[in-house]
Amino acid sequence: MATILEQIQNDTKDAMRARDTETTTTLRMIASSIKNRAIELRRDVDDDEAVGILTTEAKKRREAATAYREGDRIELAEKEERELEIIQKYLPAQLTDEEAAKVVADTITEVGAETRKDMARVMGAVMPKLRGVYEGSKVKDLVMQQLS
Repeated sequence: MATILEQIQNDTKDAMRARDTETTTTLRMIASSIKNRAIELRRDVDDDEAVGILTTEAKKRREAATAYREGDRIELAEKEERELEIIQKYLPAQLTDEEAAKVVADTITEVGAETRKDMARVMGAVMPKLRGVYEGSKVKDLVMQQLS
């Protein structure tokens, strides 16, 4: 089975053959991010680390699209959203709010948390479970709701 980076590289070639410049450019950017991380680590990046990189790239696109929309730069926001769609093809299926809330509830039970004072323990245990499959900025809100 191909790694995420290999899949991105193969899809880049296909996009180049199809003369799809936007997809080609986006795939090259994310492949470059993964390769740069491998250089920093001085070893190959595994798929879990690649998912983390892709999640970061997706978050950047989401935030940029929001900022462009607020600034009435619709054409730039749409470009960021198209790039986000391309990146999301390589991310695991995202959990719904209800599914993530269930994971949080199970984790709270596992660590025996009862009050908001236990939030750090819950966050430390739940984030690895939700990394790449649920937006990290929403996890804190779910934990706060369930610990109050």
